[in-house]
Amino acid sequence: MADDQEKTEEPTDKKIEDARKEGNVPKSQDASGVVTLFVAILSLLMLFPFMAKHTIILFQYYFSLIGTPLDRLFMIDIAIVTIREFLLIIMPLAVAVATAGVIAAVAQFGFLFTVQAIQPKFSKIDPIKGTKNLFSMKKLIEGVKITFKAFITLGVGFLFFFMFIKELPTVALFGLDDQLDWLVDKMIIIAFVMLFIIFIFALIDLIIVRKQYFDGLKMSKQEIKDEMKNMEGDPLIKAKIRQKQMEMSSQRMMSEVPKADVIITNPTHYAVALKYDETKHAPVIIAKGMDHIAQQIKKIARENEVHIVQNPPLARSLYDDVDLDHPIPEALYAAVAEVLAYVYKMNEGKR
Repeated sequence: MADDQEKTEEPTDKKIEDARKEGNVPKSQDASGVVTLFVAILSLLMLFPFMAKHTIILFQYYFSLIGTPLDRLFMIDIAIVTIREFLLIIMPLAVAVATAGVIAAVAQFGFLFTVQAIQPKFSKIDPIKGTKNLFSMKKLIEGVKITFKAFITLGVGFLFFFMFIKELPTVALFGLDDQLDWLVDKMIIIAFVMLFIIFIFALIDLIIVRKQYFDGLKMSKQEIKDEMKNMEGDPLIKAKIRQKQMEMSSQRMMSEVPKADVIITNPTHYAVALKYDETKHAPVIIAKGMDHIAQQIKKIARENEVHIVQNPPLARSLYDDVDLDHPIPEALYAAVAEVLAYVYKMNEGKR
């Protein structure tokens, strides 16, 4: 019983789907952050000339206003121009960063839309519980992790910065344009080195988050049994349904026995009812059974004056090889034809 309660089994698809509906998904904040940061840096480098151009346009506009008397319409014009240029400077970068955040989230756990995660819960605003969470061991570990990652990232960035500082005596001999180009190049190198370090941490965090997520969803053997029972129904009820279906099928089959041309038996264990329709190419099995069902078939046949012929090999072959409501195979044509010829001859004698 103790083994059934231990959560040692991998979560089922239903367990994972239920967790997704509640908004519980394996999401690494570090992974999303590194993708967003990478796109932000790349977008900033690509959009910098565009952003610088509109920044200069905005300042030129401000300088052109010097000495102009201010009134209400003039203030409105200033506000419109400022908002327009500000949006042109910020919006491309903001859209790129927002798109990167969405892509990073979808890449981790697929597209998901659920409102359960944002539904208000009064337990979340419990001050006592909130204080406990604030000073919990989990928060302490998260704080140590963030401090460690920041220390390593900044430390590596400082090492590269220190190496570049050694080049300053030589750079001081360059012209102003060359000095600016050198500064931009070194800033890009430091940025991507630090970004690479963050990427390594994000990759590790992603692996840990996914492992913790699936470990948290692990189920006990009893939980899996209960879930299967809920999904498929109670085994006792299913057994009763199957029994009822078999009874109804048996009743339909027995109602076809009076229409048979002949019942072939072995003679105690098997009984197969055959009907030959001249419009079809072969006789069809309309009822078959063994033991108790075979006795019922023969009883109904006697009550309806259907011929019963004992032929053990043929009865066994028909029962084993031919499904209900299916025509007999060619291999049995001769044997069945012989039986039907005998039955037709007996019927002629009666007439």
